[in-house]
Amino acid sequence: MTVYKGYMRIAKKNAGMFFLYLVIFFGITLMFQAMDSREEIAGYQQERLKVSVADKDGGVLAEAFLEYLGQFHDVTVTEEDTVALQEKLFYRDVDYVVRIPEHFYENCVKNGEKLKVTKVPGSYTAYYADQQINSFLNNARVYEAAGFTETEMAEALKEMPKVQAELWDTEGGTGETPLYVMYFRYMPYLFLGVLGYVVGNMISAMRRGDLKKRMQASAVSQRRQSAEGLLACATVALFLWGIVLAAGMCFYGKKLLASENLPYYFLNSTALLLMAVSVSYLIGSLAKGTDDLNGMVNVASLGFCFLGGAFVPLDVMSSGVKKAAQFLPVYWYEAANELLGEFAVETVRTEVLQAVGIQLVFAAVFVCITLAVAKKRQTV
Repeated sequence: MTVYKGYMRIAKKNAGMFFLYLVIFFGITLMFQAMDSREEIAGYQQERLKVSVADKDGGVLAEAFLEYLGQFHDVTVTEEDTVALQEKLFYRDVDYVVRIPEHFYENCVKNGEKLKVTKVPGSYTAYYADQQINSFLNNARVYEAAGFTETEMAEALKEMPKVQAELWDTEGGTGETPLYVMYFRYMPYLFLGVLGYVVGNMISAMRRGDLKKRMQASAVSQRRQSAEGLLACATVALFLWGIVLAAGMCFYGKKLLASENLPYYFLNSTALLLMAVSVSYLIGSLAKGTDDLNGMVNVASLGFCFLGGAFVPLDVMSSGVKKAAQFLPVYWYEAANELLGEFAVETVRTEVLQAVGIQLVFAAVFVCITLAVAKKRQTV
């Protein structure tokens, strides 16, 4: 086991970076743990927008509309000043602008014209305001078709019942996403960063300078050297995996242990671990020096995690970014992690196993690329 011991000596030299990543990761975890003093959610409360309304009509229907919007948002009436309103939107002093035209009743109810609105680009919450405005106008048109006068219509619309929603968790929870889901969400960065640096250094060091010549002159066969190298990489990876999972048990205790999805969290993290080891082995094979290695590790860990959904939740990404992210293994890890955080495993078992399988395919692809690189170097 001479080769194995050599690899492990290199790993020990990089122990400082290994534990630095762990300290940062656990520090973030403790920060989230400290935030776990939030009150339980008893019901659903929609986010209130800052809405600015330019009212050129001033009639009873316009007043009813303002009162209706005020049930959901913080409404202020302002003058029609396009430049001023655009500045307020730019500086986020308001989130949504509505322009009520003159003859509001005739134009928007009788003639079916739409209200002119301006909103912050890319704001998902603003679409709820769109739906609320459409609902008001559609109801007004129904009353108009039923023969209501403008005044009667305004009174009826003011009395529209509010819809209340109550969260109900079949598992007796609070309706919140468990904090350990966040713990598992950031795991790809830890695995790729630590293993990329430590395993990458182990592989790269053995392929440079005197060590490479000693390996070539050694009586130990190439197959045995490769086997002991893989064993050393597996030792480091399993050591990291064990520490992270044991810490997760300590941080989240009964909540994590009581989750019926726990075996699938382990399965998903194992697939992630194999993928991270294969990427690290590839980086170590390609790196010509420490600077190359550090650059490739940073690009791989940050790139995979930013685009894959570790740092930015998948549900806020645009469709184009999501499509591109599907070509990254971290995307599938995060997809499985979010499913496990939101649903019981009986509901999403197929999707989770599919995501795990795709991660294993990525790991196999990286291994094949590594073998191809090694074979090419032997022929050169």
